[in-house]
Amino acid sequence: MRRISAAAAVTAGAVLTTGIAVAPAQAAATPKPSIAAKGGFLMNNGTGKELFNKAADTRRATGSTTKIMTARVVLGQRNLNLDSKVTIQKAYSDYIVKHSASHARLIVGDKVTVRQLLYGLMLPSGCDAAYALADKFGKGSSRAARVKSFIGQMNTTAKDLKLKNTHFDSFDGISNGANYSTPRDLSKLASNSLKLSTFRKVVGTQKYTAKTITKTGGTRTMAPWKNTNALLGSYRGAIGVKTGSGPQAKYCLVFAATRNGKTVVGTVLTSTSSAQRVKDAKKMLDYGFKVA
Repeated sequence: MRRISAAAAVTAGAVLTTGIAVAPAQAAATPKPSIAAKGGFLMNNGTGKELFNKAADTRRATGSTTKIMTARVVLGQRNLNLDSKVTIQKAYSDYIVKHSASHARLIVGDKVTVRQLLYGLMLPSGCDAAYALADKFGKGSSRAARVKSFIGQMNTTAKDLKLKNTHFDSFDGISNGANYSTPRDLSKLASNSLKLSTFRKVVGTQKYTAKTITKTGGTRTMAPWKNTNALLGSYRGAIGVKTGSGPQAKYCLVFAATRNGKTVVGTVLTSTSSAQRVKDAKKMLDYGFKVA
């Protein structure tokens, strides 16, 4: 019987005596990516399995990723009519000017449908659209009361979804000091929201043109709203979800993609630039599809 050399023995060691092959040790683990963002989380949307975690439960400012909850609350309304019309008020325009906020260029006096406002909310990140939706779906006799009521609905929904490290004090992410969430909570919120067909359609749209009714009864074709989420069209399988930025929030992105029947959902908070948040997300997605 021939002797087996040491080198051959090592190679042979990859096969058990039963004849079942065992993967070589060096092929074992896929290295986790390094991201610039201070916080990150990634999950398998189908199973809920955690795929990546970097300070995933640390509370941070969220910027306009807050608008995911704004949309979720609107879409959770009973007997919702997406074609009901909302008249754009001067207060919404004044709010944009006061805060130098991102907007959908809504025109005072125009009648805009709830469906259109959702696109204006999620694509160009319109704080005017967010204000209009809060005013429409909050309860109360004054605008201030309705806005307060709507933010209350946002917090109630967060509680219902067991988002333990999330609190909202605004309808759009322009914080009054107590607007925060975590990468894990925002990913869970996005996962839940993606169950809604209208939400999926809106956040997966790259460009949308609204035709509104003017105060004189004519028709206005708005300039196209372009989605601020650069993953759409640049990452194969990307299906959403929402960007965010701000002095405290820096650069944020809640994202999702589907490949080969698997959907992964994730979040990066407090990244260093708009380009870097996309790089962070792509690294995490590439990793996630390997280990999901």
